[in-house]
Amino acid sequence: MSDDDEFLEKLPTDLIFRLPPSFDDVADERRHRKERLTAALRLFGRFGFEEGVAGHITARDPERTDHFWVNPFGMSFKHIRVSDLILVNHEGKVVEGRYPVNEAAFAIHSQIHQARPGVVAAAHSHSTYGRAMSALGRRLEPITQDVCAFYQDHGLFDDYTGVVTDLEEGKRIAAALGGHKAVILRNHGLLTVGDTVDAAAWWFITMERSCQVQLLAQAAGPVVPIEHDNAVLTHEQIGNDLVGWINYQPLYDQITREQPDLFE
Repeated sequence: MSDDDEFLEKLPTDLIFRLPPSFDDVADERRHRKERLTAALRLFGRFGFEEGVAGHITARDPERTDHFWVNPFGMSFKHIRVSDLILVNHEGKVVEGRYPVNEAAFAIHSQIHQARPGVVAAAHSHSTYGRAMSALGRRLEPITQDVCAFYQDHGLFDDYTGVVTDLEEGKRIAAALGGHKAVILRNHGLLTVGDTVDAAAWWFITMERSCQVQLLAQAAGPVVPIEHDNAVLTHEQIGNDLVGWINYQPLYDQITREQPDLFE
């Protein structure tokens, strides 16, 4: 039985509880992924995760699974609409859309999607606390309940060779990610993945906040870590993609109600 199945068994049967939708029509599923991707980009803009033209979130196409949807190069996260998204093939060519692709987005995300067939979405940006944490060249520590979602479940790409524009570098990042939900890219930032756009976006948002908490706590003095067995247990409770999806829904509701133009 998977972690998701165990979680579902515990849910109340007599109350309204949102769960990820399933689709019979691939066009409906594609539209759904594109809407969730656009909402996630708007949220990244709201949270200040932009740094010039850096940063990208991808969503695998449900039919052409070696293609992914991604934000266009040079467009603000805060302005992106569903109609602005571009579809990129396995060769890095834009096959749908009016804008160019970020070269680094293709180099990194194409290799992650290729290495991890179960990954639907991947998120990366140059967020402030993620970059600060990456400069230390070490992983997150189990010092809060929330960060235990990443306990023994994030990698470290312990190298930096410049802007990622080479597919071999993308392969090395994918290898450092391994089977985890996230990886810290030394001197660069954070990258997260999920089996839905919602999960990948949530992991990035909460990982960025966990970096902030760790930096603040360690600056204040010695930290008290959660012991191993309890950290493992907490990871089992909050670290699966379904829980990530559920945690993300209030943010999705906020951005879509406040900025309905994103659906255009």
